[in-house]
Amino acid sequence: MAKKVWAGTFHAIFARILRAEAEKLGYTSAFSIYDTDDSLSVIRASMNSLGVSQQQITAQTIRGKISQAKNQMIGWQAYSAEAGNLSERLAAKVYQDYEQRLRANNAMDFDDILLSMIHLLQLFPDIREKYNERFRYVMVDEYQDTNRAQYLAIKLLTEKHKNICVVGDDAQSIYRWRGADIRNILEFQNDYPNVKTIRLEQNYRSTKTILDAANSVIKNNRKQLQKTIWTQNDTGEKITVMPAETERDEADYIISSIHSEIDKNFYEKKDFAVLYRTNAQSQPLEESLRRAGLSYVIIGGMSFYKRKEVKDTMAYLRLLINTLDNESTQRILNVPARGIGDTSLKKIEEFATANGFSLYEALKKADDIETVQSRTKKAAEGFTTFIERFRELVGGMPITELVTSYLEASGMLRQYREEGTEEAEDRLRNIEQIIANIAEYAEEEEEPTLEGFLQQSSLMTDADDKDTSQDKITLMTLHAAKGLEFPIVYIAGMEQGLFPLGKAMNDPEEEEEERRLLYVGITRAEKKLYLSYASRRYKFGQLEYSLPSRFMGEIQEDLLEARGGMALRSYKKVSFTTAENLSQGANSTPKTFSSNRTIQNRQNENKPAPVFDDIPREEYHSQIPVENKPFRVGARVKHPTFGIGTVRGLSGNGKDRQATVSFSSVGVKKLLLEYAKLEVIE
Repeated sequence: MAKKVWAGTFHAIFARILRAEAEKLGYTSAFSIYDTDDSLSVIRASMNSLGVSQQQITAQTIRGKISQAKNQMIGWQAYSAEAGNLSERLAAKVYQDYEQRLRANNAMDFDDILLSMIHLLQLFPDIREKYNERFRYVMVDEYQDTNRAQYLAIKLLTEKHKNICVVGDDAQSIYRWRGADIRNILEFQNDYPNVKTIRLEQNYRSTKTILDAANSVIKNNRKQLQKTIWTQNDTGEKITVMPAETERDEADYIISSIHSEIDKNFYEKKDFAVLYRTNAQSQPLEESLRRAGLSYVIIGGMSFYKRKEVKDTMAYLRLLINTLDNESTQRILNVPARGIGDTSLKKIEEFATANGFSLYEALKKADDIETVQSRTKKAAEGFTTFIERFRELVGGMPITELVTSYLEASGMLRQYREEGTEEAEDRLRNIEQIIANIAEYAEEEEEPTLEGFLQQSSLMTDADDKDTSQDKITLMTLHAAKGLEFPIVYIAGMEQGLFPLGKAMNDPEEEEEERRLLYVGITRAEKKLYLSYASRRYKFGQLEYSLPSRFMGEIQEDLLEARGGMALRSYKKVSFTTAENLSQGANSTPKTFSSNRTIQNRQNENKPAPVFDDIPREEYHSQIPVENKPFRVGARVKHPTFGIGTVRGLSGNGKDRQATVSFSSVGVKKLLLEYAKLEVIE
């Protein structure tokens, strides 16, 4: 009987069925299944055919939009009808051609496997009847992570007998950004009224203290299946809260604590896990671990300086001071895409070799290469002109401002913003972390230089851990930690805007997802849990003050203790300032999130609010045109990353013109107007 059981992923089982029934949908049974790289290749071909430039929108961005549409079961016709902005209209144009090419190739992408299964069952009642009889009993594991297409396919497969068993935990539904729909598990009883629910509430892993903390957090979610996790394990140690001044201090406290636990309780390094909300947070932790001589491994990711966007950013910085660096030139020449193809690049490299030039110098002299097309020459000129523009500024302006403007002007940041995926946001945060490192370096050095920073970074990169033993401290994001367990767990970055992320501030569903993610993090710990946060962090080169996460105020105070006997502040009364309050100024009327959380001003937390008194008075009347709109002090502006802000000052002339802008989301920023893409809205 066991041989008759079908077991596998949604895609594997559905692909098996589709091969048998492919002709019903207009495919042959030998249809191809395209992976991500194959899909991107077809999308690029569509873009070339349609004249859609990768300088307008990247193939990755279009693929992300198409995949998102398919996961929501939106075809190209409906997507085209609803397309609003330019990127959506371009994606819609490619979506139609992409689908036609897939059909012509007798191919499906991964998303099509789900959609085609749904279409097969919806359009052909006899086929639906056949597989309802074939699969009289269906079981789905990790049901909380299913998306709407998977939900509908399973509903159609079990329509006749309704013999379905699902296993899942709504409190661990943490993949909304991948399309997971928590409604699938929350509304299961509505879909199957005769369902019998078996609550598996006993935990065999964690102490009572850890479970009480997890329960006290998750109970604040409105959308959930009520349950209380319990254990027969010991009460265990209290949860230690570790406040720190900066992210560097936070990392050092964590590593010091690990040393202490090893010395005092004879733990091994593999007994420790440090969890964080974003990949960028690994960088200060990695540096601190290396200085301490502790080996570590990053699960579900890679070392900070090995990440693509980090390598790209460092290559940009190296080229700014060393145009003989052929490797850096080649790496960033088409990041983002500038229309210099492999064939043209080979001709330019041959020209460089024949004349003893560096690749960069050859690009500057591309006009002299007869075999290179005019559009390639223009692209090469644009690239080198851009680099030279910023090379002239090296040494003439603070390196943090220089690097921020330089990377913004490169187009790399815009590319990731336009992608709009969780992965792209993660890449942006990693680049932001490099800028933060530069700002911190500039603050610590008497005479900071870009060369000095690059040398420091190179030494750190060279120190990559070569230890091949398995006894290592584990670093990973909270998402990667699901399903794992460790005796001692640290959750770093427990701050508003970081955990929960800022986008959760005005989105209840995002906030509940973030709370579920914390629940997952807390319950990874078996014996001991540490929570840490920093009072200030660098964000895009600006030192900004942080408030402890609102989630800290949801944990029972009697479960918490402070690091090293420090006084434990009451997180029930910590201030949580909304973006709206910040935009209204320090004297705005506070709002209340709930009865036990009072919103106060930054001054009440003994932290300075943004101050604008140091702006020269003559600048209050400065005015320059931006896209034919009045740009003046007091104007309301919109930035593609930072959102809405108010101009507080203007300085400099021509291409060096800067604006000091107070943003409700991130505080005060100084931006070069030539590259900032500010839009005056009133």
